[in-house]
Amino acid sequence: MRTAPSSFTPPTEVFAGYIFDCDGTLADTMPLHHLAWQRALAEHGAEFDFHWELFVSRAGMTLEQTVVELAAQFRVPLDPTAVARSQRHFYAELEPTMEPIADVISYARSAARSAPVSVASGSQRATVDRTLCQLGISDLFPIIVTPEDVPRGKPAPDMFLLAARLMGVAPERCVVFEDGEMGIRAARSAGMAVVRVEAPRPRELAVSEG
Repeated sequence: MRTAPSSFTPPTEVFAGYIFDCDGTLADTMPLHHLAWQRALAEHGAEFDFHWELFVSRAGMTLEQTVVELAAQFRVPLDPTAVARSQRHFYAELEPTMEPIADVISYARSAARSAPVSVASGSQRATVDRTLCQLGISDLFPIIVTPEDVPRGKPAPDMFLLAARLMGVAPERCVVFEDGEMGIRAARSAGMAVVRVEAPRPRELAVSEG
């Protein structure tokens, strides 16, 4: 398995708990999600350009909430449940091509030697489990929090606060690794330090368009 490059600067401060986003932080899945979104929106008749910058601006939200916001922004009738279901279907087809973001994973392994680590992701639990399994790091993260576990997803702080509680660490002693603006806002709202991960931009996908 190839590894995807990223750009992030490890914190110099020592924290009591480390929380990692999944997509775009541990796994180079954002280009795959973007392509799945484009296919799903096209399937449901959306004609607006779901370009990379627009996609990234919504990163971290649940799929259903993303559809709600897109429908309102572009004034088009979109069924959140149906579009999200299609996005998950297309993403599942692309999922085998994902690559690990090796430097972040390496840092997580190092942090886990002396402090609790966890994942807080805007994806469904089943998707996160598959991703961590495919990357061979399921054993690294005993604590996983997803929107199914909290009343509100990102940009609300709920997921990060729950992750901190499950790790037994005060929020102000945690650091969050995130690539998405929604997740960064959520971490700051939770009173946590943030390390921004500049995930790779879209690469040439070796997948069939059929």
